[in-house]
Amino acid sequence: MKMHITSAAAGFLLLAGIGAAAAQDVVIAPEQETVIKEYVHKQPLASVKVPGVELNIGSTVPDTVELHEVPNVKYRYVVVDNRTVIVDPGTRKIVKVLD
Repeated sequence: MKMHITSAAAGFLLLAGIGAAAAQDVVIAPEQETVIKEYVHKQPLASVKVPGVELNIGSTVPDTVELHEVPNVKYRYVVVDNRTVIVDPGTRKIVKVLD
């Protein structure tokens, strides 16, 4: 009986981990990333400070931060601490940090 509970718990944790990882993995097509990079280069923004937000994929950008549109692209961008951050406007989660 103890073996079944342990196996079930391990299976649940594995599935939970896979679900969490899949939820954070957003793949931007290379051609979309190129469009974003070119647009951002042509439309530079002043860098803003966002205290308490780490620039990691999956982190949420507060509502107080203005997101800027890239024509014909689903995502928005903002420059935080001199780094361009691509954000999903629906969730405000960071999907990519450009170097």
